[in-house]
Amino acid sequence: MHYAPIALFTYNRADHTQKAVESLLENVESKDSDIFIFSDGPKNEKAVEGVKKNREYIHEIKKLEGNGFKSVTLIEREKNWGLANSLIAGITELTDKYGRVIVVEDDLILSPYFLKFMNDGLEKYQNDDRVASISAFLNPVDGKVPNTFFLRYFACWGWATWKRGWDLLINDSRELLKQLRWKANDFNIGGKGPFYGILYCDRVGLNDSWAVRFYASQFLAGKLQLFPGKTLAIQNGTDGTGTHSGGGPSVYDNMQVCQEPVIIGNIDVKESREMYKVYSNFYGRRYKRSLKVEYDRLKSFIRRLIGIDYK
Repeated sequence: MHYAPIALFTYNRADHTQKAVESLLENVESKDSDIFIFSDGPKNEKAVEGVKKNREYIHEIKKLEGNGFKSVTLIEREKNWGLANSLIAGITELTDKYGRVIVVEDDLILSPYFLKFMNDGLEKYQNDDRVASISAFLNPVDGKVPNTFFLRYFACWGWATWKRGWDLLINDSRELLKQLRWKANDFNIGGKGPFYGILYCDRVGLNDSWAVRFYASQFLAGKLQLFPGKTLAIQNGTDGTGTHSGGGPSVYDNMQVCQEPVIIGNIDVKESREMYKVYSNFYGRRYKRSLKVEYDRLKSFIRRLIGIDYK
């Protein structure tokens, strides 16, 4: 097995970082895996102490080199790069050097079988250009779910890719919006998801979402992401402490990671229309129809109709 390097992106939450690392260490493959820990610099004075404590913890992880992880490399940014810039630079560096990477953010809890699924998927589809990435996360959907399946959708809570997949990234949100102009409904999974709107907000500076840019790039290229039938990662950062989390109740609360391996068998390498419908129904329930939702959709349609989204 060619074990992929792990890229762990951290900031100022030592407690979250510790939980993510401890869950990684529950994976037997960790001892054969090189881990690269990217620590972003403080954004302001308020973040200085949190970054300091986080770095004290990741220096403890360095002691696990050869007895926990195969190797531990720390990359400590002097300035604040922001998650998107730090992640893009880190993934680009590792895929250029190693050809593949497993990506983890510091607010994830991973299954003991996370690394097995990631590495098995990377090995199985390494020469299949139809597959751009591997996901560890399954939304809390209703209905029967196959053991594994493909979607053109992209989930960023624990994932992996190859250089050829990451090279698809188009960082220009204007260009992506232009190409998605008449594909927004499918991009939003049957018109139920918020992803075109997130990309538009990225373009006007209301957020900085590398994930929606990569999803759009993968989608427009017609590439697929492999998903497990049981989630191998959960998000631990919806407590209001993260950059993009406002806290409060979430549909992802009370989820648990799978405690058994998800075996990658032989399935058709094409998008599952059944799971596309399941995901569309999930987002339909999550973003229930309301006057505000319908108003926002109408505004989006008018912007696309007159072509101002990407100007």
